[in-house]
Formats: sequence, C-alpha cells, structure tokens
Amino acid sequence: MKDRRQVRLARILVDYSAEVKKGDIVLVEYSDGTPLEFIREIQTACLERGAKYVKLNYANSDLAFNFYRRAHPQQLHYFPVHELQFMKSVNAYIGVGSPWNNKTLSAIPGEILSARQRLLKPIQARRVDHTRWVITRYPTHSQAQDAGMSFEDFEDFYFRACNIDWRKESSRQQKLKLLLGRTKTVRLVAPDTDITLSIVGMPAIKCDGKRNMPDGEVFTAPLLHSAEGHIRYNVPSLYQGKFFSGVYFEFKKGKIVAARADQGEEHLETLLNTDRGARFIGEFAFGLNKKIRRPILSTLFDEKIAGSIHLTPGKAYRECDNGNSSAIHWDLVRIMKDGEIYLDGKLVQKGGKFVLPELKPLN
Repeated sequence: MKDRRQVRLARILVDYSAEVKKGDIVLVEYSDGTPLEFIREIQTACLERGAKYVKLNYANSDLAFNFYRRAHPQQLHYFPVHELQFMKSVNAYIGVGSPWNNKTLSAIPGEILSARQRLLKPIQARRVDHTRWVITRYPTHSQAQDAGMSFEDFEDFYFRACNIDWRKESSRQQKLKLLLGRTKTVRLVAPDTDITLSIVGMPAIKCDGKRNMPDGEVFTAPLLHSAEGHIRYNVPSLYQGKFFSGVYFEFKKGKIVAARADQGEEHLETLLNTDRGARFIGEFAFGLNKKIRRPILSTLFDEKIAGSIHLTPGKAYRECDNGNSSAIHWDLVRIMKDGEIYLDGKLVQKGGKFVLPELKPLN
C-alpha cells in the first residue's frame, strides 16, 4: 500500500520546489537509504509533468569510502568532464541524501575530502546557479539513531516538517524578509557570543520550500570583511564525515582568526584552510520551521530550528553574493534561547522569540 505521505512530498518536490515543466531534463540523485517507492513517486510525478528525460543517479556511501581508500592520486584528481557537460543540460535537480551510515567517511583524511570538494566545485556551482534544485534527506535508521528517536517517530517528524503549506509559509516570512533587506547591521549577543555583521545593501532571501526540504529560514550574507567579535555554536555538526561540537570562532575584519572546539578541533584547521573563502562568512540566517524545535545532528534540519541562527563559513549563494566563492559551505547553528538579536540596534528577538508585533506570527 502506498504511503500517502511519500506521494504528497514527491508532489511538493516536483510541482512546487523544482517546478518541473514540459520538456525538462531532470536529474534525480539518491543514496543507499532511500526507498525505491519514494524515488518511483518522484519519477512518476516528473513524467506526468511532461519531463522529456528523467536521469536517476544512485550513490552508495560504502562505495564512496572504497573509492577514497583505493584510488591513487591520478584517479582522485580526475575531473569528470562528462558530468559537468550533462549538468549543463539539466533544468531541474532533486537530491535525496539518505546514507545508511552518516559517518562512513569519517576515517578518510580531511585533506583528501577537501581537495575532492574543490575539484568537483564547478559541477556543484552549475547545479546551484543554473538549475531549479531542491535537496532533502529521507529518514534512515542511522539518522533516527543520531536524533535519539525510534525510526517510526523520526519518519513522523520528517513528514511533519516537510509536508506543510509552503505557499502559506512564504507569506509568513515576507515581513522578516523586508525588515532584513533594509537592515544595515546585525548583532548577536549571548553569554558566549558577541558578534556584529554589516549587511548593508545585501538582499534578504526567503527559504520557503524551494531549495531545501524541510525548509524554513530567511537568509542574507554579511559584507565579506565586516564580521567582528566571537561566537560559540551550541548545536553539534557532522561535516565531511567528521563530528564537531562547541565550535568557537573569533573574527577580525571578517576573517576567522581563532578557532577551537570541544570535539573535532583537530579537523578545524584543515577545513578552514580549504581555500581563502573558508575563513570568511557566506551566509547569515534565521531558522523558522516551527515543526523543528531541537537538533538532530542533520544540518538540513538543524539550520531550520525555530529560534536559531546559522552563521556559515564558506561560499555565498548567488542570490546574495558577497564575493565568497569557497568550495565549502558549512552551516553552523546556534540556538538563541539564551540570547538576543539586534537589527540596527533594535531588539528583534529575545530568548529565541521575536518581540516585534509584526514578526510574532513566526514564533
């Protein structure tokens, strides 16, 4: 029997997020933990919308580990030109990342993963900048374990966070978008955080189910050299197969000049030395999804926690380009239940709740 939740989500991804149209070439990439029945629903929806070609790419984390472990330098440094050429023909992209084991690549040196990320950057850039794309992470037992939930409860959590009225959500985000778009300075204050950013002249972008699923944020980007102060992130992060917690950064003239962590500190310098942009911020965002209230060690969910922010070392998005073209984009999250957020010196959020009357519907 069909899971109606899968059917509804597939339709949201195809009809609303990727906006698949007649004559489109669609690339659907999925990993080892994704149920085939869900991919079948996505494929069916694309075909019914009139896509002329739906390419299905399967990725397996164990095979990825085997590649990194067995490949010699020439193989690691080979750039798959054919993949870039195909991506140039793609109109819509749907990515479903559902690895059986989130930590499969944890034993691979960070230098190798960072180098590979730099090498493949043109393919990702083409996808991000020139397709109608959306990504999600379908529930697996590994994710449920990381979240401290049963698999059944985690599935319910996932569908509650994704299967919502995204057009209504877009309308709810509009006032914050307008406010952030006319703001010049942002200040975050908490017992272990005091950082100021300039966002003068930068646009604010709503995230209303078009690119991530689940979604729910409004973001901008600070001027590249504007960040001053320090921040301690209070949400753990899993990035490039490495676990980090208690990450702390100090900024001067926009650059991370000091970094430490309670866990994962031995990997920080490798990440931050990926390229010049890795030490500068590419995104600042408010998390707004009311169905997500606590971290589950999955960035796609954690960055949307209502009452959180994320301040991201690495690449800026084209819609809000501050000049940072790093190969990394590391969304690090801080829940602001113990803090305050000021826009142009005016308190807009306290204890993770918006205080301005026009923004209270977002609480």
